[in-house]
Order: sequence, then C-alpha cells, then structure tokens
Amino acid sequence: MLCLAESKKVVVVGIPGVGKTTLINKIVEIIKNHDKSVEVTNFGTIMFEVAKENGVTNRDELRKLPILEQKKIQKIAAEKLSNIKADVIIIDTHAFIRTPEGFNPGLPYHVLQIIEPTNFISVVAKTEEIYNRRMKDETRNRDKVSISTIKKELDIQSAMMSACSVLSGSPLKHVLNSEGKLEEAASQIIKAIGL
Repeated sequence: MLCLAESKKVVVVGIPGVGKTTLINKIVEIIKNHDKSVEVTNFGTIMFEVAKENGVTNRDELRKLPILEQKKIQKIAAEKLSNIKADVIIIDTHAFIRTPEGFNPGLPYHVLQIIEPTNFISVVAKTEEIYNRRMKDETRNRDKVSISTIKKELDIQSAMMSACSVLSGSPLKHVLNSEGKLEEAASQIIKAIGL
C-alpha cells in the first residue's frame, strides 16, 4: 500500500535512447494501480508551448535559441509546472541541452528553486543499446552521434544530476534500463521514491 505524507515531485532524466518514456509509462501504471494520483509533465513540452508564443515552430529549435532566451523560457515553464497538483508529479526532462555554446543545464538552480523536486532519477542504458535505439528513432530531428559521444553525454548527465542533488538536497538514484528489464528498472524507481 502506498502511503504519502506529501506530494512527490520526481524529476526523471535520461539522454535520448535510454528508454525513459517507456519506463515512465510503466511507473505511472504501477502508481495508478495503488489508487494514487499521478501527473506526468514533460518539461520540454511546456517550454515549447511557451516558445511557440514567441515564434518557435519546431521543438528541436529550442536548443538553438540564445541561452538567455532559453533561461527565460525555463523559468516560465518551471512556474507553470510548480502549480500542478497530484500525489506524484513526474517531471520528464533532460539533464542538459546540447547548444551551440555548449551543454546548457536542463535544471539550473533557478529552476530547481521553483520546482522544489523531492527526488531525482537518472535513467541510463548501455551505450550500444542507446546508439541502436537512436538509429531506429525517426520521430525526431536529432544530431547524429557516435558511441564515444553517447558515453560523454552519460558522463555529463551524471555530473549535472549530482550537482542538482547537492543544490536541492534531494536524493539521486541512477537506474539502469537494460533491454528486457523494464519491470526491474520500474521497481527500483518506485522503491527509490518511497512508494
């Protein structure tokens, strides 16, 4: 039986190809089976909705906006997100955004202060699995990458999420989402967030 004293705000990050969306869908199913309300919010989608008001027409254009503009959009999106009410709020996002200037934090300090997350989940997978999943994904306009680039992205994600955990005082759990082990990964997350 799930017992929550307060609402959980769970930030789930993962580089493209780790299977984050599939894993989140499984977590939602488990939470709903225990009669708890759960809301999944994709931070990038909220940012895109805000950016569309300023002429952005494609979600993949967000990462090419000037950093100052991205920060403004992140702040507005975080404020919208902070008003969501549910027993468990899952914030689906990325630890960083690859921009022309470099790796821009997906969860900078000003966003963490607004969101006030209770938990961080960093989803990872084997580099070869990530590479293969990306090569099959034709739904997005992604940059071409190599195995070494994926390894670097996983390292950057780990570093950025460690910083988020320290800055917010909220625990961080790294979860390996291997092919065919979805139930195991979901179970680790449910346990980590105290449900």
